[in-house]
Amino acid sequence: MAKQANGSQQNEKPLEWWQLSLIGVGCIIGTGYFLGSGLGIKMTGPSMIFGFIVAAIGTYVVFDALSKMYAKDPQKGSFRSYAKKAFGRWAGFSSGWVYWFSELLIMGSQLTALSIFTKFWFPHLPLWVFASIYAVLGIIVVLTGTKGFERMENVFAVVKIAAIFMFIILAGAGLFGMLDVGKEVFRTPKQMNDYFPAGFKGLWSALIFAFYAFGGIEIMGIMSVRLRNKKDAAKAGKIMIILLTTIYLISIGLAVTMVPWQDFNAKESPFVIAMGNYKLGFFPHVFNGALIIAGFSTMSASLFAVTSMLVTLAEDGDAPKLFAKQGKLKVPMYAMFLTVAGLVTSIVLALVMPDTIYEYITTAAGLMLLYNWLFVLVSVQRLIKLTLWDQLKRFIGMVFILLAVSGTLFQDSIRPGFLVSIGFVIFIGIVSLMIHFFAKKKGGSSRTKPVFEKLVLKEK
Repeated sequence: MAKQANGSQQNEKPLEWWQLSLIGVGCIIGTGYFLGSGLGIKMTGPSMIFGFIVAAIGTYVVFDALSKMYAKDPQKGSFRSYAKKAFGRWAGFSSGWVYWFSELLIMGSQLTALSIFTKFWFPHLPLWVFASIYAVLGIIVVLTGTKGFERMENVFAVVKIAAIFMFIILAGAGLFGMLDVGKEVFRTPKQMNDYFPAGFKGLWSALIFAFYAFGGIEIMGIMSVRLRNKKDAAKAGKIMIILLTTIYLISIGLAVTMVPWQDFNAKESPFVIAMGNYKLGFFPHVFNGALIIAGFSTMSASLFAVTSMLVTLAEDGDAPKLFAKQGKLKVPMYAMFLTVAGLVTSIVLALVMPDTIYEYITTAAGLMLLYNWLFVLVSVQRLIKLTLWDQLKRFIGMVFILLAVSGTLFQDSIRPGFLVSIGFVIFIGIVSLMIHFFAKKKGGSSRTKPVFEKLVLKEK
């Protein structure tokens, strides 16, 4: 799911606004959509379409706030830098570490999704076997990181978009009776109860998976620094969200009319399930292969993200300096070791609870992202003079995000993910308070010096 820019960006070619829009679409579409959307459909049925509309509005509001802050004061650190400017170093510290943990969880979610996709061909092998293989391959990509990695990511992005368009074209052909099975496959909801078979509560619980499919806009904020015209950030974001929402609504709309909503699950992509009634022997294999290629690209990007974010935190004094040190391979080895530890944890979890891990990790990862989005909407009020309309949008965005967060409490299958995310936030909050307390005890404002640097000075 999200691609983190790593390394210096000043030597990279400037981007036009439309290039940033396309990169955003390619980077955001990931396994959370290809697999996680099926979980949302199973919870709420065809009303998942409305969930994606709510998520699209919330996503737009967050990016709009981010782009306004960027237009006034371009910052390489994007959302993390703005949180720091708005509330002090504790906020930058907390925002950065919440993002780091969210990317770590996203990486675990993608690793699990890749294993589930591969299990389509090897149903008798446990998830941890595939998770181990993909983890090793991802580590190799990071260790050998070449200049062509970004080009590979762009190719993989095309594969993801092509896979969705392949589904839309084939489903459309079925709609017009051009495939072996005709129009009777489609079941168009006729009454309100058909759209909301699980009621409003079901839609409420499924919102987190709709928002998770949009996860990655914060990376758009980070990459905005490469725009040729900095004022084009808002335009790039709007076009990206329109394209993404259109693709999502058409593909999900077709999927929920092709098979009963109860048939969707967390073990197969909803699009493979939707095409199951047609006699297309090639489709499941070709589509599944495309999903694995696309999923591996986002997992590798997440590996870069958690590693490079840890390096950035260390360079800013918000993590031990040790994590910024590079080894002989010109790779931050200590940061890499911590990333590998996160991968190993994901593999162990896949071994211990293979039937529930995807729901848990995906929910926790999505919630951690939303916590940072709330940070963005809170920060913008302190940094930008907002109009009445801006305030209304901000309020609507916060309400939608809080609905998605609270909805996870109503489903037994995803409630543990909420508890995991809260556990991470409490842990980060305790560490932040301890650092703030020690820094204040030493003297000086916590808004000025790097927090870990203060601890080192105190020890000396």
